[in-house]
Amino acid sequence: MDKILLTHGSGGRLTHELINGIFRKKFDNEILNSLDDSAVLQLPWLTDHSRICFTTDSYVVKPIFFPGGDIGKLSVCGTINDLAVMGAKPLFISCGVIIEEGFSINDLEKIVSSMKNTVDEAGVKIVTGDTKVVEKGSCDRIFINTAGIGIIKQNPDMSMNKIVPGDKVIINGTIGDHGITILQAREQFHFKTKIASDCAPLNHLIHKIITTGAKIKFMRDPTRGGLATTLNEITEGKNIGIVLEEKKIPVRNNVRSICELLGFDPLYIPNEGKVVVIVDKNDANEVIKVMKNDALGEQSQVIGEVIPSARGKVILSTVSGGTRIVDMLVGDQLPRIC
Repeated sequence: MDKILLTHGSGGRLTHELINGIFRKKFDNEILNSLDDSAVLQLPWLTDHSRICFTTDSYVVKPIFFPGGDIGKLSVCGTINDLAVMGAKPLFISCGVIIEEGFSINDLEKIVSSMKNTVDEAGVKIVTGDTKVVEKGSCDRIFINTAGIGIIKQNPDMSMNKIVPGDKVIINGTIGDHGITILQAREQFHFKTKIASDCAPLNHLIHKIITTGAKIKFMRDPTRGGLATTLNEITEGKNIGIVLEEKKIPVRNNVRSICELLGFDPLYIPNEGKVVVIVDKNDANEVIKVMKNDALGEQSQVIGEVIPSARGKVILSTVSGGTRIVDMLVGDQLPRIC
């Protein structure tokens, strides 16, 4: 393959091959090679053992306005969540904007106001930025890049390497809402059902989880590639597997119906307000209790367990009583969802 395809941006198998085959190979260093949602930086002048978290992300979602959010809210939430799942307190965000000539000033004001409202809700500040305008036809209306800095004060001691058989897999609510919302907003299909994106900053919810004192092994937000791809990233190359209980995975009825109609699998549909938490089996109930007391975690559920068999694989125990392997996304169900 000698050209970039839309599928390379899906977050699935081709994305991983692109990252590992080009970027990771060329930029090789011990910080980048962890491939976490944020880089964790040990700085010698931080004498209290604090660590800096640093992340960046670019947003090219189409359409730029959709039920439950817009490209501005999405860009802020995505960066905040990438910091939060590392156990960091998000503090500062940058805002880089590429705008196509002819873009509406009114729409730009709506997007910027949305970003402002979201950072205020999250307790974060936008402190620097950059603006570029390109010729009409050179980009699709507006693209946004946000970078974020946070600080890890506490030591949640999280790592994929900490995960062991018996650990529980938790998610804080229904999957697939964002991806199906974007699909519907493109007006390619005229469904009467109303669906809104789950786009939300998760830092306050995640802070509550961490401060329970529970043995949190790992957290990640299942965005591109959905829940299935996130869990495959955890098991890939490891001596563990994960078994999911299909009946316990929360999916809205209208999302499930659209997926069945179009031949999509909700496990691969992107989310923008969900966090996957891997926790010690003895602490799972306490974590669920805390999550359910937050508005963004009311539908939290233990959906699976880490197992010693099925090494390197994710297995789905289906409602019909069978099992199937849930592999990493290979194609691209929904391009440009973030």
